[in-house]
Amino acid sequence: MSLEFDLPPDSDLEVVVVPRTHDLGDNFEVRRALPSRQKRMVGPYVFLDQMGPHVFSPGRGLDVRPHPHIGLATVTYLFSGEILHRDSLGSVQAIRPGDVNWMTAGSGIVHSERTASETRQHESSLFGLQCWVALPRAQEECAPDFRHTGIDALPVEEGEGITARIVAGSCFNRRSPVQTLSDLFYVDLQLQAGARIELPADYTERAIYIVEGKLDLGRDGAFDAGELLVLKPGKPVTLAAVSANVRAVLLGGEPMDGPRYLTWNFVSSSADRIEQAKQDWREQRFAPVPGETEFIPLPDLPGKPVRYP
Repeated sequence: MSLEFDLPPDSDLEVVVVPRTHDLGDNFEVRRALPSRQKRMVGPYVFLDQMGPHVFSPGRGLDVRPHPHIGLATVTYLFSGEILHRDSLGSVQAIRPGDVNWMTAGSGIVHSERTASETRQHESSLFGLQCWVALPRAQEECAPDFRHTGIDALPVEEGEGITARIVAGSCFNRRSPVQTLSDLFYVDLQLQAGARIELPADYTERAIYIVEGKLDLGRDGAFDAGELLVLKPGKPVTLAAVSANVRAVLLGGEPMDGPRYLTWNFVSSSADRIEQAKQDWREQRFAPVPGETEFIPLPDLPGKPVRYP
């Protein structure tokens, strides 16, 4: 469920999404901005979750058991804390703030996301975003792949009170080394009070997810943390920090090459392919994560896969 915004006719915004917070237990909260009733996709992005901010007490942590994906790439990006990633390719990688874990599922991959045992020995925090990027039709069944890119490898655009880290794709005339299969962008933007920056209209579909603080968009007014602002195409937009420190993620890209179906952790241009993936997981035909015996069973999924957009 999301709130509705009445936008003026001359607004730079297509829609504003205010996701409801869900408690996954132990007061660990998640906000799901995409997909929503108002907006299913932004460029190739079909899923956007905010994890936390949350503080785990000693002995506790994140435990997302092995589960499968097809037809997408997962992008994990943290602001605080640490997650240990394991997958069916044999990858074992700790992700820390500013690093990029880009996992391409393609024809199928299984992974787990947990708090490492040594981290559980003391109080620990977790705050970040996870996105899913739908793959182009020609690459939906590509071989699965996992790439980790450290924070020091990512280009940064800086100005007076401005730090813009290019996580993936290109923006502000800088390009990330993270390899993607479609034309997109993902930027971690930090603004000090009074700082301003213009987001160019380089891509048809663009959105701003406010992580912290209050952000002003001129004639449309100011918006708060936890809101997804989907921009109209074709016009640059000036972003200004209202509060002392603002953090936002800028993302988007070109429209997908046709609709996508989404069910559970599966994305595909074919509803039949998703049904096959569901059956493959029921019968445990996906490659397992080495060293892990647990898994998330396929939930009861009534009806057909949802078609986006």
